[in-house]
Amino acid sequence: MNETDRLTGKKILIVDDEPDILETLEELLDMCVIDTATDYEGARRFLERDRYDAAILDIMGVRGYDLLKIATEKHIPALMLTAHALSPDNLVRSIESGAYAYVPKDKLVDIASFVVDIIEAKEAGEKQSHRWFARLKPFFDRKFRPGWRSKDEAFWREFDRRNVVGKEDVDDIL
Repeated sequence: MNETDRLTGKKILIVDDEPDILETLEELLDMCVIDTATDYEGARRFLERDRYDAAILDIMGVRGYDLLKIATEKHIPALMLTAHALSPDNLVRSIESGAYAYVPKDKLVDIASFVVDIIEAKEAGEKQSHRWFARLKPFFDRKFRPGWRSKDEAFWREFDRRNVVGKEDVDDIL
């Protein structure tokens, strides 16, 4: 089943304070039923009122971590999307706070794949997706300094242990 089929009719909340990002995400995910918010209060109201298959949350400008807490409490898989908070510390914080994925805005074009990953992880009873990291690790390795994972060595050791990527996953990613 392709990404479009997998996402057709899925209800997604997208929160970002940049209207052009919201517009781009709506175009890229036009097969979904989408609600958008440009601020914390609007997003909070959506999260309290509606049920979502996934949420895409900007970190900066919309209190993304506060929204992540609400989404996690409601068992909505959340993908943290960022440009200005792109750092190893925010990546670790996002995952420790319950995000299913952490995606740089540089990778918006691949958003459908990441959303499929988190929805499938949730449906499989997993607390987080691992495929997004397998796809993005080369990007992070280039973007962050060499040895960037050594600062949070215990976190990454446990992350790697929990998130072994199998042959089927590698085939899907490639």
